[in-house]
Amino acid sequence: MKKNLQKFGELLKNLRIEKNLSLREICKLTDYDPSNWSKIERGIIPPPAEEKTLLKWARILGLAQKRKESREFIDEARMAQGIIPQDIMTSKNAVNALPAFFRTLRNEKPTKEEIDNLIRLIKNS
Repeated sequence: MKKNLQKFGELLKNLRIEKNLSLREICKLTDYDPSNWSKIERGIIPPPAEEKTLLKWARILGLAQKRKESREFIDEARMAQGIIPQDIMTSKNAVNALPAFFRTLRNEKPTKEEIDNLIRLIKNS
Protein backbone atom coordinates (compact mmCIF):
# COMPACT_ATOMS: atom_id res chain seq x y z
CA MET A 1 0.00 0.00 0.00
CA LYS A 2 2.94 2.34 0.71
CA LYS A 3 3.93 2.11 -2.95
CA ASN A 4 0.40 3.15 -3.99
CA LEU A 5 0.51 6.08 -1.57
CA GLN A 6 3.78 7.25 -3.07
CA LYS A 7 2.51 6.78 -6.63
CA PHE A 8 -0.60 8.84 -5.98
CA GLY A 9 1.43 11.46 -4.11
CA GLU A 10 3.76 11.87 -7.09
CA LEU A 11 0.80 12.12 -9.45
CA LEU A 12 -0.83 14.77 -7.26
CA LYS A 13 2.38 16.80 -6.98
CA ASN A 14 3.07 16.59 -10.73
CA LEU A 15 -0.44 17.74 -11.58
CA ARG A 16 -0.14 20.65 -9.15
CA ILE A 17 3.22 21.69 -10.60
CA GLU A 18 1.87 21.41 -14.18
CA LYS A 19 -0.79 23.95 -13.18
CA ASN A 20 1.97 26.21 -11.78
CA LEU A 21 0.35 26.18 -8.34
CA SER A 22 2.23 26.35 -5.06
CA LEU A 23 1.16 24.10 -2.23
CA ARG A 24 -0.50 27.04 -0.46
CA GLU A 25 -2.31 28.12 -3.65
CA ILE A 26 -3.74 24.67 -4.36
CA CYS A 27 -4.86 24.35 -0.76
CA LYS A 28 -6.70 27.67 -0.93
CA LEU A 29 -8.45 26.56 -4.14
CA THR A 30 -9.38 23.15 -2.74
CA ASP A 31 -10.05 24.35 0.81
CA TYR A 32 -7.70 21.63 2.10
CA ASP A 33 -5.14 21.72 4.89
CA PRO A 34 -1.61 22.41 3.49
CA SER A 35 0.06 20.10 6.01
CA ASN A 36 -2.15 17.17 5.01
CA TRP A 37 -1.80 17.95 1.29
CA SER A 38 1.98 17.86 1.71
CA LYS A 39 1.74 14.52 3.53
CA ILE A 40 -0.35 13.10 0.68
CA GLU A 41 2.17 14.31 -1.91
CA ARG A 42 4.98 12.68 0.10
CA GLY A 43 3.08 9.37 0.38
CA ILE A 44 2.72 9.57 4.16
CA ILE A 45 -1.08 9.58 4.39
CA PRO A 46 -3.77 8.48 1.93
CA PRO A 47 -5.92 10.96 0.02
CA PRO A 48 -9.45 11.65 1.26
CA ALA A 49 -12.01 8.94 0.60
CA GLU A 50 -14.88 11.22 -0.44
CA GLU A 51 -15.43 11.11 -4.19
CA LYS A 52 -16.88 14.64 -4.08
CA THR A 53 -13.54 15.93 -2.75
CA LEU A 54 -11.54 13.96 -5.32
CA LEU A 55 -13.74 15.24 -8.15
CA LYS A 56 -13.17 18.80 -6.91
CA TRP A 57 -9.42 18.21 -6.90
CA ALA A 58 -9.59 16.72 -10.41
CA ARG A 59 -11.51 19.76 -11.64
CA ILE A 60 -9.06 22.23 -10.09
CA LEU A 61 -6.10 20.25 -11.44
CA GLY A 62 -7.57 20.44 -14.94
CA LEU A 63 -8.84 16.89 -15.26
CA ALA A 64 -12.59 17.50 -15.16
CA GLN A 65 -12.84 18.15 -18.89
CA LYS A 66 -11.13 14.83 -19.56
CA ARG A 67 -13.45 12.15 -18.22
CA LYS A 68 -10.90 9.36 -18.63
CA GLU A 69 -8.14 11.25 -16.80
CA SER A 70 -10.53 12.25 -14.03
CA ARG A 71 -11.63 8.62 -13.55
CA GLU A 72 -7.99 7.44 -13.55
CA PHE A 73 -7.15 10.09 -10.94
CA ILE A 74 -9.92 8.83 -8.67
CA ASP A 75 -8.93 5.19 -9.29
CA GLU A 76 -5.33 6.01 -8.30
CA ALA A 77 -6.65 7.65 -5.12
CA ARG A 78 -8.73 4.54 -4.36
CA MET A 79 -5.68 2.32 -4.83
CA ALA A 80 -3.70 4.57 -2.47
CA GLN A 81 -6.51 4.15 0.06
CA GLY A 82 -6.46 0.40 -0.39
CA ILE A 83 -10.10 0.21 -1.47
CA ILE A 84 -11.88 -1.06 -4.55
CA PRO A 85 -13.67 1.66 -6.57
CA GLN A 86 -17.40 1.95 -5.81
CA ASP A 87 -18.49 1.37 -9.42
CA ILE A 88 -16.72 -2.00 -9.34
CA MET A 89 -18.27 -2.90 -5.99
CA THR A 90 -21.79 -2.18 -7.28
CA SER A 91 -21.36 -4.53 -10.24
CA LYS A 92 -22.40 -8.00 -9.08
CA ASN A 93 -20.51 -9.68 -11.93
CA ALA A 94 -17.32 -7.79 -11.14
CA VAL A 95 -17.54 -8.51 -7.42
CA ASN A 96 -18.09 -12.21 -8.08
CA ALA A 97 -14.99 -12.28 -10.32
CA LEU A 98 -12.72 -10.49 -7.84
CA PRO A 99 -11.56 -13.59 -5.89
CA ALA A 100 -10.41 -15.30 -9.10
CA PHE A 101 -8.83 -12.05 -10.27
CA PHE A 102 -6.88 -11.70 -7.02
CA ARG A 103 -5.71 -15.32 -7.15
CA THR A 104 -4.58 -14.80 -10.74
CA LEU A 105 -2.57 -11.76 -9.69
CA ARG A 106 -0.93 -13.89 -6.99
CA ASN A 107 0.02 -16.50 -9.61
CA GLU A 108 -2.42 -18.98 -8.11
CA LYS A 109 -4.23 -21.00 -10.75
CA PRO A 110 -7.95 -20.14 -11.01
CA THR A 111 -10.46 -22.74 -12.15
CA LYS A 112 -11.55 -22.94 -15.80
CA GLU A 113 -14.97 -21.58 -14.80
CA GLU A 114 -13.35 -18.61 -13.06
CA ILE A 115 -11.20 -17.88 -16.11
CA ASP A 116 -14.28 -18.06 -18.35
CA ASN A 117 -16.12 -15.66 -16.03
CA LEU A 118 -13.19 -13.22 -16.09
CA ILE A 119 -13.07 -13.34 -19.88
CA ARG A 120 -16.82 -12.69 -20.12
CA LEU A 121 -16.54 -9.80 -17.67
CA ILE A 122 -13.67 -8.22 -19.60
CA LYS A 123 -15.45 -8.62 -22.94
CA ASN A 124 -18.63 -7.06 -21.55
CA SER A 125 -16.82 -4.06 -20.07
